[in-house]
Amino acid sequence: MHKNTALLTTAALALTAAGCGSSTTHSSSSTASTATTTSKGVNPNAKETAPPGDIPDSTAFVPFKLPGGSFSVKVPEGWARTGAGSKATFTSNLNSVTVEGRPATGTLSPASVKAREIHALEGALNSFKLDSVTPVKRAGQTAIRVRYLAKAKPNAVTGKSVTDAVELYLFTHNGKEAALTLAGPNGADNVDAWRTMSNSLRWGA
Repeated sequence: MHKNTALLTTAALALTAAGCGSSTTHSSSSTASTATTTSKGVNPNAKETAPPGDIPDSTAFVPFKLPGGSFSVKVPEGWARTGAGSKATFTSNLNSVTVEGRPATGTLSPASVKAREIHALEGALNSFKLDSVTPVKRAGQTAIRVRYLAKAKPNAVTGKSVTDAVELYLFTHNGKEAALTLAGPNGADNVDAWRTMSNSLRWGA
């Protein structure tokens, strides 16, 4: 039984809160009140700051193919790459994308994935919590998507650990299996980026 272990990112999640300033209703001090509000961080023209872990909308995606692999998938341009052979991981900030190719082991279904993958994930990950195992339409084919939460490894500097939300996509074609694991801090809004990547897999590309 092949174990698929999602490589999760390691970093501390820091949430920031902006204070709200007060303004006076006195008619002769409208300008002053506007300046006071702006100086206290409620400037309506200020650039909105994304929560930690959000993949920027400006991120570009480029095709990637494992050496000798039978499929390609789009990954974020400029992310640091580790791994070799049939598995590669791309990381940036608090996010990671892992691409893996391997031989298929029978029919791909929610039941087979639960039997083959979930036990391995439970044994490999800290505070693993399964959310769902469902078939989804991606890249013009049916994939099995596994959603779960797990603790990332503690940050080497701070010792803190974040809870990651993870989506594992499994595809099969002509005896081959592709595994795409997308991980980022729980609560980050990466829906569009994750859909772009999971919908980009092409066989024989």
